[in-house]
Amino acid sequence: MKSSLQITDSLNFTVASSIQKASSALLRRFDDEGYWCADLKADTTLESDYIMLQLWLHPPVNGIWDPPNRPVVEKAVAAILSRQLEDGGFNIYLNGPSEVSASIKAYFALKVAGIHVEDGRMVRLRTRILELGGLQAANSYVRTNLSLFALYPREACPSIPPELILLPFNFIYQMSSWTRAIVIALSIIHAANPRRPVPTGFDLDEIYLCGAPTMPQRDPSLFSWRNCFLAFDRFLKIWERWGSRWIRKYALKRAADWMIEHFEGSDGLGAIYPSMQYSIMALDVLGYAADHPLRIGAETQFNNLIVDDHRGFFIQPCYSPIWDTAIAAFALPETEDLSHATLGRVADWFLSKEVRRPGDWSRKRPDAQPSGWAFEFNNEFYPDVDDTAMVLLALAKAPASNETKQRECEKRAVDWILAMQGKDGGWAAFDVDNNWKILSHVPFADHNAMLDPSCPDITGRVLEALIVCGLNADHPALRRGVDFLLRTQEPDGSWYGRWGVNYIYGTFLALRGLRAAGLTENEPSIQQALEFIRAYQNHDGGWGESCASYDENRFVPNPSTPSQTAWAILALLAGGDVRSESLYNGIEYLLKTQRSDGTWDEDYCTGTGFPRVFYLSYTEYRNAFPLLALATFTNAIAPLQPRVMQAAAGH
Repeated sequence: MKSSLQITDSLNFTVASSIQKASSALLRRFDDEGYWCADLKADTTLESDYIMLQLWLHPPVNGIWDPPNRPVVEKAVAAILSRQLEDGGFNIYLNGPSEVSASIKAYFALKVAGIHVEDGRMVRLRTRILELGGLQAANSYVRTNLSLFALYPREACPSIPPELILLPFNFIYQMSSWTRAIVIALSIIHAANPRRPVPTGFDLDEIYLCGAPTMPQRDPSLFSWRNCFLAFDRFLKIWERWGSRWIRKYALKRAADWMIEHFEGSDGLGAIYPSMQYSIMALDVLGYAADHPLRIGAETQFNNLIVDDHRGFFIQPCYSPIWDTAIAAFALPETEDLSHATLGRVADWFLSKEVRRPGDWSRKRPDAQPSGWAFEFNNEFYPDVDDTAMVLLALAKAPASNETKQRECEKRAVDWILAMQGKDGGWAAFDVDNNWKILSHVPFADHNAMLDPSCPDITGRVLEALIVCGLNADHPALRRGVDFLLRTQEPDGSWYGRWGVNYIYGTFLALRGLRAAGLTENEPSIQQALEFIRAYQNHDGGWGESCASYDENRFVPNPSTPSQTAWAILALLAGGDVRSESLYNGIEYLLKTQRSDGTWDEDYCTGTGFPRVFYLSYTEYRNAFPLLALATFTNAIAPLQPRVMQAAAGH
């Protein structure tokens, strides 16, 4: 693989032209209110769950299901079928294999919406589900959802009782924030033990394997946390039949109060799809009528996630304006296209979105002054460290109209991030020390997101942000963060990426954090990381990594993508590499794959929701990160060719 590019006038003009086109394209999508908000896409489980929710809200009449929003349901059906694989199943990321829970959700949704079981597409889907283990192989949330319609035995589903909210040691706050919001709402539904009607004659018997559904099997060892939780689940099932009705009533009230309180200042419960869906169902079983303001608000916010226009039909898991805006504002170089007025609107918008109320995080940090930013437009109970660090990086380049207000805001955000550092020296997303590993053995923990532990990618971004905000590299919190990163480096030199796919993402951010914190390019850890990046470059000059890397706990190559190529380039530059063939081949890949309108194409999911379970396609990653990589490259090579760079600037 030989690059045709060298540090020449031609290269500088080509990169400058690419940056200008990319900047202009990004600015065309800027909202005058001061933000970017790109589409956020996922797999077919969202459309499948949408159909399930419609069955819940609009039950069959005389055994026939004809929902009032039938046209939308039919569009959801079409969206699901458009992504069916050749083997009949459905995957959870592009080019991935069929996944049993996604396939079962699709089968239920398609069948209840009227696709006949003898339709060839359903026959292939049914065959694939049985090959994957049948309905019994579905995860606990799928089985629980189906039990709400008496399509799966309640006794074979894990118990999710509202009494969880009464457990000591702040038990619900030892779960990840997203699990907490889901579980509280689902526990209210679970307590009602509904048996919602389905169309006459409807069942899923044909996708059961032979044998009765059972709870997960015990570990063969005499003692294990898994066996303890399974035994506790059996106790809970007895409790549900014979336990104190007064305690159940009290727990339900506490759970309902918690859920309703968390509607405040948020675009729905948790402002994310699963908890928003369950909150609607929970309000229903609590007796809130369809015309009650809480129900209307919850359903409106949920329906706002539906996209149905020239972009097609799909359902977003949430909105991502804070995240999109922070990345875009950090990536955009200071060109003639980027006016100070634009930067000012961005900064003012950020200041208006600072969280100023205590959220769930304050349970473990009660003395910390509230600050930070969430991911969505409004989600005041759940600011997160990653967004807050990214906003601080963006604000360093964006002066607000009120400088004093901006400095005060930045100071609060820095203090909040420092307060959110874990005992291990790293930073997590929403909580502190959210690492009770035993909770991973809870029967309903098979969504692989029960915890929110410290991770290298967020820690690396935090280190960079804190340095940019003026902290000295010798600050104790930064030294502990550096130690965390050095301890968590993988044997092959990479770092795990929790929120982006995967080792390329983690390595890019860890390197930026370590270099910002003062480690030199001669450090063995830095050189080992650079070798990792170079080793997995594709022949076309780009980089690509499969979501399967989470399944195999190792780097799994994939065709090149613009976002992952940009991350790899940024990793090389962060490590001090400004001369290697790998770097210039990567730059050439970005230049040759850029479209004439300044954008790049990318369909692959390079964002991570829950590893091994749920992946995200951030549709602006393909544009913002290549722009950042090209701008960073330009700045890095400037000292190597002063004359050339001066000529390029004059041009």
